[in-house]
Amino acid sequence: MKSASRQVLGNRRSFPDALASSPAQECFARNLYHDRDHNVDAAKLLPGEYFVCTRDMLLVTVLGSCVAACIRDVRLGMGGMNHFMLPDREAAESESIGARYGTYAMEVLINHLLKLGARRENLEAKVFGGGNVLPGLVQANVGHKNAAFVEAFLSTENIRVAARDLAAGHPRKVYYFPANGRVLVKRLRSLHNDTVLERETEYRQRLIRAPESGEVELFS
Repeated sequence: MKSASRQVLGNRRSFPDALASSPAQECFARNLYHDRDHNVDAAKLLPGEYFVCTRDMLLVTVLGSCVAACIRDVRLGMGGMNHFMLPDREAAESESIGARYGTYAMEVLINHLLKLGARRENLEAKVFGGGNVLPGLVQANVGHKNAAFVEAFLSTENIRVAARDLAAGHPRKVYYFPANGRVLVKRLRSLHNDTVLERETEYRQRLIRAPESGEVELFS
């Protein structure tokens, strides 16, 4: 898989230097494997990660309260996915800090696509997650806020949302094929989501320790 990793990642020096500066910021997913069911190389995203590819691959993640934006250039057939959560009030001193973090998480993904040659007018998004499944945060509607944020961000940036499966009370497993935009979503039973809850709880703790992210500007 080392050669595949080099092919997908390209020139790492072109990534924002800020990515390694905070445990709460988005980082490039490194869990690569070959998916036997679909006979394609795949990348598995954990909370706080994103991935971009320029060849036929499968991107996989499991979402509870977090959201994932799947964005691709429909003409070039390349795209990526992120997996993030807004800091809740315990993690952020104000709503603006949470919004800045969510904006950063989206812009890291979009900027990477633009650096690889994607054009903003050709971008298409599909968004998933935002279920109210994280204990202690159901009353705070964290999942709903994550879902509302990602839709509002894409609307502001004039990026068309081609599909969505947001909110509700269950976790989801998402399979995304950036080359053709195909998405498979499996809704998971709450009785079997301990791993999801553990990962998102750990991710939330990282957000509490470092809620404010660096700034990234979109370019065209």
